[in-house]
Amino acid sequence: MKFVDEAYIDIAAGDGGNGCVSFRHEKYKEFGGPNGGDGGRGGHVFAVADSNLNTLVDFRYARRHEAKRGEHGMGSDMFGAAGYDITLRVPVGTIFSDQETGEVLYELLTPGEVVTIAKGGDGGFGNMRFKSAINRAPRQKTPGWPGERKSLKLELKVLADVGLLGMPNAGKSTLITAVSNARPKIADYPFTTLHPNLGVVRVGPEQSFVIADIPGLIEGASEGAGLGHLFLRHLQRTRLLLHVVDMAPFDDAVDPVAQAKAIVGELKKYDAALYDKPRWLVLNKLDMVPVEERAARVKDFVKRFKWKGPVFEISALTREGCEPLIKTIFQHVQAQQRAENTPEEIDLRFVGDAPAEIDPRDPRFAGDDAQ
Repeated sequence: MKFVDEAYIDIAAGDGGNGCVSFRHEKYKEFGGPNGGDGGRGGHVFAVADSNLNTLVDFRYARRHEAKRGEHGMGSDMFGAAGYDITLRVPVGTIFSDQETGEVLYELLTPGEVVTIAKGGDGGFGNMRFKSAINRAPRQKTPGWPGERKSLKLELKVLADVGLLGMPNAGKSTLITAVSNARPKIADYPFTTLHPNLGVVRVGPEQSFVIADIPGLIEGASEGAGLGHLFLRHLQRTRLLLHVVDMAPFDDAVDPVAQAKAIVGELKKYDAALYDKPRWLVLNKLDMVPVEERAARVKDFVKRFKWKGPVFEISALTREGCEPLIKTIFQHVQAQQRAENTPEEIDLRFVGDAPAEIDPRDPRFAGDDAQ
């Protein structure tokens, strides 16, 4: 299935049905009175996050989504039926924003989460609503209210704990294949990866995290060069970035340090918040470096790159060094999850029946007679 992470749609909730003017007509009843019913509500437009979807391709070719209008009211006290609702199924991580203003309206981040993106119009009142002691034969009715209409931009940002970034052919796809259940295409030419790949890494029983691989970045990616800039958005929700570096390029003229610095520069140009995320250095393809040269080459790289963060030496092809890497990642992700779920500290002075050290000037403790 083609991967699509952006789409534009027009949605329209149903209009409400009109109210009815009608009077009861029965034999031997001279003044039957009003019996016109209300119109039905227009259909709503809902959106639900479906964990079985991973692309917005369905909305690329079906741009108009319209709910049914409510039925009109009728005589004999009959109200109109409500219009049928419609539900749009989107991948988890989808953002709905206004096409004109760019304002973010909804974000669906939890599987099964449902939001109402357009409300149907209320039905109009029939003349039975206007009956009173001084108006026994009302001929008033109201039309149904129009449903909401919106032009929306849908943007998908995949939900992953860890994101991989690096130059084409750095071994990112091989790494995600080695540590997770993902099976992306792997070949010996640049830009083999054409769309993001997600994989679940199993560390132990009920212990796992999600890793994302995006197309490789090249210099100038933030201005549109290559493919990576189209998918950098998918790294914005990650908790950790792994900068994968090819330590054994085929061309001897290629300097891994220069390539790594170019990646960092493009990341900073694209999004400062993404640049500030925790980032670890993963030196890959060390199986292609002679054993006696590995330590010196790694030391030289770290020194010239001026890197002071965590460094991991691996070979994704042989899985050498991958096990310690994924265990350390899991510990980091777990620590961040605990920090996010820790409740804020509560000021104990304002808890219980007898707060300590109450300041009488504090407006929260001012009595009813306080001015």
